[in-house]
Amino acid sequence: MREMPSPVRAAGRESPHPWAVEAEGLVLAYGDHRALDGLTLNVPSGQLFGLLGPNGSGKSTLVLALAGLLQPQAGALRVLGRPPSPAVRAYMGILFQGSSLDPFMTVEETLWLAGRLYGLGGRTLRRRLGELLEGFGLGERSRDAVRTLSGGLRRRLELARALLHRPRLLILDEPTTGLDPEARAALWQQLLAANAAGVTVLLVTHEVLDAERYCQRVAFLSQGRVVAEGSPQELKAGLRRDAVVVEWPACPPEVLAELSRWPEVGEATWAPPLLHLSVDRAADVVPRLFQMAGDGISSVHVHPATLEDAYFAIVGRPFRVEVGTP
Repeated sequence: MREMPSPVRAAGRESPHPWAVEAEGLVLAYGDHRALDGLTLNVPSGQLFGLLGPNGSGKSTLVLALAGLLQPQAGALRVLGRPPSPAVRAYMGILFQGSSLDPFMTVEETLWLAGRLYGLGGRTLRRRLGELLEGFGLGERSRDAVRTLSGGLRRRLELARALLHRPRLLILDEPTTGLDPEARAALWQQLLAANAAGVTVLLVTHEVLDAERYCQRVAFLSQGRVVAEGSPQELKAGLRRDAVVVEWPACPPEVLAELSRWPEVGEATWAPPLLHLSVDRAADVVPRLFQMAGDGISSVHVHPATLEDAYFAIVGRPFRVEVGTP
C-alpha cells in the first residue's frame, strides 16, 4: 500500500513557533455561566507547563477550545502560531479526561487506526507501533482487546495513541486520575521522555504534587481566569515551611488580625469556614490556636507547604472544599 504523506513529518522541517499556546482575553460561556472569563495565557514551546485549578475553574473548557471543539465568544486564541482548526490538530496530541477507546478493538488495532488517520502507513507505521508498544509496556498485550486492560494500561494506550504521530504539542487533561502509584510513575516516565525530545506538554490537572514535581511553570486558574503564573518555586516564595488548614466556622476578625502578627505566621487567609496559615513550625502554632479557639475549631490539617497552599494564599479560597483530603 502506498504510504500517505504526513503533515506532521513535513512540519518537522519548519522552525517551531516560540509559543505553543497564545490566549488573549478568552470568553466562553454556557448560557449565563462564563467558563472562561477573559483568560489570558502564553505557553512557551518546549516547556512542561501546568494549569492548576479546582473543578469548575475552566480547565477542561480551555482544552476543548484548544482542540477546536468549542469556539470562544470573544478573545484571540492561537495554537502553534495559528487559530485552532482540524489542520492544526494534526500537530497536536490530546489526552482527554474521559476515555475514548473502543473496548472491542485490540491494542494494536487502536494504534494502527490512529496512525492511518494521521497519514502514516507502511514500514513507518509498523516501526512506530513497535516503538510505542515496547516503550509503554504493551507489547505482550498487543492482540488483547482494550476491554481486558487495567485502568493503568488503558491510560498508557491512550498516551501512546496521542504520541503516535510525534506531535509538537501534547495536551493532557487529568492524565493520572484513578491510577495507582506504579501506573502513575510509568505514565510520567513516558511524558518526561516526550518532553525531553522536544514535545511541549500542557498538563491540565488538580493534582498539586504532579504539577509541583514536574512542571517548569504553572498557572493558577480561578473562575475562568489565570490569576497567577510562575515556576513552582516562585509561586511558593511567600510560604513558610508548614501549612495549617483549620476548620473554624466562627473565627472572629480580631483573632485573624492577631494571628497575622505572630512572628511564626507568614500568611493568614480566611475563607469561611476555613482558616489557612503558612507557618514556620506547625507544632508551635497549633496548640496556641486551640488555646484561643477552645471548642470553636472543628478540625485541623497540617502538612508541608505545597502549591495547593500557594493557591489558597494567592486566590483567597481553598483549592479543595474538604479539609484533610489528600
